[in-house]
Amino acid sequence: MTAPQDEPVRRVRRSDRIAAVVDVPGSKSIANRALACAGVADGTSTLTNLPDGDDTSALARAVATLGVPISLERGRAVIDGRGTDWPEATLHAGLAGTTSRFLTALVALAGRPITVDGDPPLRARPFGPLHEALVQMGVTVTPAEQAGHLPATITGPPLNGEVSLRGDVSSQFVSALMMIGPYVPSGLRIGLTSPLVSVPYVEMTAEVMAWFGVSGVVVGPDEITIPSGRYRSADIAVEPDASSASYPLALAAVCGGRVTVPGLGLGALQGDARFADLLAAMGCGVRRTADSVTVESGARLRGIDVDMADVSDLVPTVAAVAACAESETRIRGVGFIRAKESDRLGDLVGELRTLGVDLDETDDGLDIRPSADRLRPGRVGTHHDHRLAMAFAVLGSRIGDVEIGTPDVVSKSWPGFWDMLDAVTR
Repeated sequence: MTAPQDEPVRRVRRSDRIAAVVDVPGSKSIANRALACAGVADGTSTLTNLPDGDDTSALARAVATLGVPISLERGRAVIDGRGTDWPEATLHAGLAGTTSRFLTALVALAGRPITVDGDPPLRARPFGPLHEALVQMGVTVTPAEQAGHLPATITGPPLNGEVSLRGDVSSQFVSALMMIGPYVPSGLRIGLTSPLVSVPYVEMTAEVMAWFGVSGVVVGPDEITIPSGRYRSADIAVEPDASSASYPLALAAVCGGRVTVPGLGLGALQGDARFADLLAAMGCGVRRTADSVTVESGARLRGIDVDMADVSDLVPTVAAVAACAESETRIRGVGFIRAKESDRLGDLVGELRTLGVDLDETDDGLDIRPSADRLRPGRVGTHHDHRLAMAFAVLGSRIGDVEIGTPDVVSKSWPGFWDMLDAVTR
């Protein structure tokens, strides 16, 4: 489905070569985990380099609605955590999947009914496995309309420390349960009934929990164990968002030239920092230092065969680069991303075909054939998905005259994305 003719569009111009240093917003994934832990922690926490995207803003508003004093100014948040004695409330997450799932588990700690809701596209997304897991823990989950969906009223507290959950649906469900695990009387054991996807995000959750004083989380192939305890305040500097960094780095690969992203160096916590390695495998030059990563285009782009289960947010960006490669790319292990903000496989395939890309959707991924000589201008829809919008902008910068519908969807993670693109490709 392409963009309706009456919706706002953004025209992307062609860029032949790029030389840029791009500052990327703070990691949404780290920030949201840190905000959740800080909201529960005893004491005052300070978070810096907080991103200004919709998802993080929605979580900060929800924490404030729960009565937690929080001040926000220029990417800095001060949160005065006071435990979990929160009032009855309705929390609205907008379109934010991660925010809504973290809140669904978090509010169970209050011991009184709290409702979590969102915009219509978020209401359509699945919450069933998380709701069922909370029920196993002794929490009451009351959907207002449809079982397994928002809006839902959550009434805790969680008392049972044994729960089973599929690991191949969404790592967000697993992370949400992990973060409340310390407040279950005897800790929490999550038994995984299927292989875990997006493992780096789960490991990130354990690392952020340790920053706030709960160490000893063990992430195994069949189970995750979380000790009992309490979060204490912490001061955290949020590293740049590795998923967002993929777009300017990909511009160097498809348009030619060189792009450096400061702050995302050798010690990066996020699994999506692996994107530079994927570009290296495709023929780009990559240089990492302690505090930056640089990608430079190579003489040729070649396709790769890659399992992206652990870095699934990068699929649209890799697909955009693969369309310009001289050999076929196969992306595997990501069937579960059909339940993201969009059907991130089917919608991606449909819109890329509009731009002339030769590709097929498979059961668990994509097959993308060399398409550089087939690429053409067109008008594409974003399906409420910020990652599709930004990936289409990357490929559009190679093609020129590509129109992207509902461009403001990028505000979910990077409100300044279009300004960055204009500055880099001018």
